[in-house]
Amino acid sequence: MKKKETFNNIVEAIKLMDKEEKEDLKNLIEKYLIEERRDEIEKEYKETLKELKEKKLTFSSNIEELKEELLKED
Repeated sequence: MKKKETFNNIVEAIKLMDKEEKEDLKNLIEKYLIEERRDEIEKEYKETLKELKEKKLTFSSNIEELKEELLKED
């Protein structure tokens, strides 16, 4: 089955649920999204630690240096 058809089937199944089931599903999806975001944050944290250990991170309070650094990354 194609992804679009699967999504449409899910939407139709949700429409048939009663209010309590929809609320339960909503809460479950919200929890899954929170878990995914936590995983993303953890991954970014680990990448940052790695860059810090490899001395790839630079710190500065000079605005011009910061601007230059940001422009280099683009």
